[in-house]
Amino acid sequence: MDRGTERDVSPSRGAGSGAGAESAAAGRIPLAVVVVDREGLVSHWSTGARRLFGVPKEDALGRSAADLLPVSGALPDDEEITPYGAYGTYDGLGPDLETSLDGRLSYPAAGRARLTVPERDRDDDRIDVLWWAYPLVGPGHERLLVLAADTAGMRQDEPDGLDGDLAFERIAPAFALHTDFPGAEQLAGRLPEILPSMSVDESARIVSQVLELGYPVLEFSQNDRVPVTPDWGVPRRAERKARRERAARAAAEGLPVPQELADEGEDLEYAAVREHLEFLNEVSGQIGTSLDLSRTIIEVSRAVVPRFTDVAGTYLREQVVAGEGFPEGVPDTTTMWHRVAVEHTDEPGRWDDVVPVGEAMPFPAHTPFFQCMTSGRPVLVPRITEEMGHAIASQFEKRDIRPLITHRSMLVVPLKARNVVLGFMILLRHPERPVFNDMDRVTGAELAARAGLVLDNARMYTYQESVAETLQDSMLPHIPPHMAGCDIATRYLPGTLLGRVGGDWFDSVKLPGARTALVVGDVMGHGLNSAAMMGQLRTAVQTMAALDLPPAQLLRNLDDLAQRLGDNYLATCLYAVYDPIASELHLANAGHIPPVLVRAEDGRSELLDLPTGAPIGVGGVPFEAVRVRVEPGDRIVMCTDGLVEVRGEHIDVGLATLCESAAHPAASMDDACDTIIRALNTRGGRKDDVALLMARLNGIGADDVAEWRLALDPIEVGRARAVVREQLHDWGLAKLAHNTELLVSELVTNAVRHSHSRPVELRLIRGDTLLCEVDDDDHELPTLCSAGPADEFGRGLRVVSTLAREWGTSRTKAGKTVWFELTLPRR
Repeated sequence: MDRGTERDVSPSRGAGSGAGAESAAAGRIPLAVVVVDREGLVSHWSTGARRLFGVPKEDALGRSAADLLPVSGALPDDEEITPYGAYGTYDGLGPDLETSLDGRLSYPAAGRARLTVPERDRDDDRIDVLWWAYPLVGPGHERLLVLAADTAGMRQDEPDGLDGDLAFERIAPAFALHTDFPGAEQLAGRLPEILPSMSVDESARIVSQVLELGYPVLEFSQNDRVPVTPDWGVPRRAERKARRERAARAAAEGLPVPQELADEGEDLEYAAVREHLEFLNEVSGQIGTSLDLSRTIIEVSRAVVPRFTDVAGTYLREQVVAGEGFPEGVPDTTTMWHRVAVEHTDEPGRWDDVVPVGEAMPFPAHTPFFQCMTSGRPVLVPRITEEMGHAIASQFEKRDIRPLITHRSMLVVPLKARNVVLGFMILLRHPERPVFNDMDRVTGAELAARAGLVLDNARMYTYQESVAETLQDSMLPHIPPHMAGCDIATRYLPGTLLGRVGGDWFDSVKLPGARTALVVGDVMGHGLNSAAMMGQLRTAVQTMAALDLPPAQLLRNLDDLAQRLGDNYLATCLYAVYDPIASELHLANAGHIPPVLVRAEDGRSELLDLPTGAPIGVGGVPFEAVRVRVEPGDRIVMCTDGLVEVRGEHIDVGLATLCESAAHPAASMDDACDTIIRALNTRGGRKDDVALLMARLNGIGADDVAEWRLALDPIEVGRARAVVREQLHDWGLAKLAHNTELLVSELVTNAVRHSHSRPVELRLIRGDTLLCEVDDDDHELPTLCSAGPADEFGRGLRVVSTLAREWGTSRTKAGKTVWFELTLPRR
């Protein structure tokens, strides 16, 4: 029983009538498989051959192949011939099917012929066939593999338009041999050698299905192509030399030179060069489809296996893999090379443990790899000897690589661009396959040059992306998850289509009185310029927020600054100040989308109705601020329009989705942010970057706040120490009493000394830290200075700076505030 495989490429068609079906189902054509031995006799005759030529297997075996497959010559004059698909260009090779059968053809060929088959039971004893002839090189008695298919099976009207000659461009053979044929198993295992465009997986698929079908077939395919000349369609150099010598001897003896000898060399060389160029053109179309470095590496490796080589290992410089720049110059023995891809036609897993992807290693000076990377030229090793295999294997500790490389032909080609070696590829061919030759060296060099340029483009793009992302990350703040009276979570998503760098940002700023400023902004546009503008505006907001400017005034000043920076950019900004003691939000908006407030009491969410205001940079437009009462547990959600705005959809739809997703219960702030991102980021069509800030407004209860008013009398310093000590004991913070009394004493002393008329205010706030604030009506901010041994003043703030976890000063409407924080003791 003959074994084979079939596939119906049209989903609407059935799978056929099973093994042994007599007619070709749509998308499948029965295929004859014939093997000819070295004496020109048939040693294998498939069931498909019996059907096609009408000769039983028992009558065919042992007969002359030329007798069973006689060629009657050209097709009738009234029948137009279209060359077979992409391989019509090989007609210039000269030999036809008869030449292949009688052993005068030493390289693969294909064509279309009219065969006279008197044994066939039909009125017309001539059949129009497509044929492929593959010489079999290596041990064994078999010399030639012939595949043939009747073109009549392709002339039926097809729904896909696969009629007549068009079908010739869309077929590829798939076959396996009779199980009792002596070389069947070996030949089936060599399918990737005979058909280099067939992968190992495809070969395994064919062989694994041999028990299911009764005959080989042709498969219709939109993409597969039959490689007529897997070894470039050129006889080996020795054979070409012998032919030239025979022609030279004939000419020297005064004998006429046979025309096939005179023309063959030129025709074959021309065909070989042409095929090399076609191969390079195809490879160029397969690589560089993206600027992703990892994907490009895979494309380069798969482009050459198995058609050009059986194994391709790609190595890149360490800096290339890391996306970094590196100095120009020749690599040395200390240069680390990362193995980034290994593609092969061997059995699965054979290379994985010995040469795993991701390994980094240097290469000694005596190796062909070092010679390639330092010279920048290909290195050809026709056969890896036992000695060379041992030398190469010595680099791999505790791993014997010799069985994988010994006796194989090797070509090492550099991957370089702009005179810099980025890496190299190690190409290996199976021992049974013809060795790499000089033409392969030229082809490999050209292939590597094209691949190197593509890899360098991907490397530069990766490097620029890395720089841009680093810039973006450096400009985005790392906000602590806990501020005074509130918890904060943030998300930033880079743009998906228009650029990974944008002008969206968020921020939070600590303010006096345990308040927190929450900011979200969006510079219009993308790219480094927008990111740079965003960095300037964010810095300005932080500076003005530290001055405790009211929200409307801060946006007014920011707009003035944008005017001075230039009129090329506009920005929107939402600025909110949360007072956890007063339980209110103070907000102002500059052209930004409104925030969402989620009420803790009933889970209801709403868009806050704020005066919209004009974007920053418009100039001359007033800004208004509003105050919103909040309760402990409420959440405010602030984001940029990239999250809610999708092309072709009204923004109200996105805002409604934002409100709905923000109200969804969540176990944590991070989970709540993720819920919003999932709800809005999966709608598709998003191009802009996204900034999202969510704050849970926990508040600070009255029991955690203590306030006192102190008269402008030095005696009040002692009173301040006493009330602070008592309050800390009431809060269970007696361990902090000593340091707190000392620091309060210094600040109150300065306030009493410099105040003009208004009493000094002292406040303690217990939260995540112990915060102490002292207010007075003096507008001059104190500064930290060095005090000499004889100086009477200047040591107070030095003590505060030494003992406090953090301290600072800020101006207020009435004067200034000086504050410090102490870390709460562990309970």
